[in-house]
Amino acid sequence: MEIQNGMEVATFAGGCFWCTEAVFLELDGVSKVVSGYIGGNTVNPTYQEISTGDTGHAEAIEITFDPNKISFGELLEIFFATHDPTTLNRQGNDIGTQYRSEIFYHNPFQKQLSEDYIALMTTENTFGKPIVTKISSATKFYVAEDYHQNYYNQNKTQGYCSYVITPKIDKLKKLYQDKLKK
Repeated sequence: MEIQNGMEVATFAGGCFWCTEAVFLELDGVSKVVSGYIGGNTVNPTYQEISTGDTGHAEAIEITFDPNKISFGELLEIFFATHDPTTLNRQGNDIGTQYRSEIFYHNPFQKQLSEDYIALMTTENTFGKPIVTKISSATKFYVAEDYHQNYYNQNKTQGYCSYVITPKIDKLKKLYQDKLKK
């Protein structure tokens, strides 16, 4: 999916969107990360509605990136390195279909690369357990309420942020130092 000035879009659901947003905001080549909801049945869902698990939506992020600086494949690698793709409808203590692991592809290339990447990790038994990440065509993405945007950077001392998100950021900085914004 091409958008303005050669930028592309990737959409990932990997548990709480506060966690995934914080990780991808750190990457060089990523110009924007928006938290929201995708993959459900309710039009214009609210956080309160999706939190029940009844709408079918996943908490997700929409990443706008420059493929000349960071590839979709590199985004996939970081996505899989910073969440657990082996737990169905949960990440840590966050439980429910809204916390599922899912890639929402925007074009055939993203779909194929996602399928190939999961197949490789399955063959190599990367996680020691089956990968449950779904691959689905991107549907309507609903932007989450304002207070969810850039949540970690505005609330680093909040308990959830310091205990759940900060370790993910530390892991990112250790493993992908060369991919970070300067």
